[in-house]
Amino acid sequence: MPILLHLETSTTVCSVCLSENGKIVYEVVDEKGQNHSELLGVFVQKALQEAKKQHLQLDAVAVSSGPGSYTGLRIGVSMAKGLCYGFSIPLIAINSLKILAQGVVANHSIEHDAILCPMIDARRMEVYTAFFDTRLNILKPTWAEVLHADTFETLHDKKVYIFGNGAEKSIGIVQHPNIQFLPHQTPLASSMIVLAEEAFQQQQFEDMAYFEPFYLKEFMTSIPKNKLA
Repeated sequence: MPILLHLETSTTVCSVCLSENGKIVYEVVDEKGQNHSELLGVFVQKALQEAKKQHLQLDAVAVSSGPGSYTGLRIGVSMAKGLCYGFSIPLIAINSLKILAQGVVANHSIEHDAILCPMIDARRMEVYTAFFDTRLNILKPTWAEVLHADTFETLHDKKVYIFGNGAEKSIGIVQHPNIQFLPHQTPLASSMIVLAEEAFQQQQFEDMAYFEPFYLKEFMTSIPKNKLA
């Protein structure tokens, strides 16, 4: 199994994790705010120092690919690309919503037939979201949603778990007995381990010359102006 460095910067949380054979070797998380430009380099340096101390050689770098904060993703991807070029190792990109879903599956008891609905805030009443089953198969790929009372109405025959930093503003708007909100869920680098190892084994690497993350601004500029009012 590979030795991977994971960087997650898609929200206000900044986290870095070093893994070996699926286990955490080093992890650091900052939840105080959007300080990625100040903290990410320090966190990465400490992770690399730990790798050197334990005589571990990186096989790849995994980074959150969005959707998420323009600033956070730009800083994370720039750092990841720099490391990959410097160490001559491949780049793995993991969808931020899938990282959120992996964290929930790993840390909560979820009905096997439930639908996972991670949400990332996109300002005002907009969110980015996707649907996954409990095996993290994609039921509906990432899309932009303007929250309203009938959001997800067609899914009310199944239990739907809504979580992420975009979920809180849906409380009171999206209501149904089958919908359950999971508070305080955030995408973390440690939740990338399983997903990144799968990508590594399948040789799902990014072309570093062309790879760009999925910025929230791409959604904001695509929404008609009358929907932003």
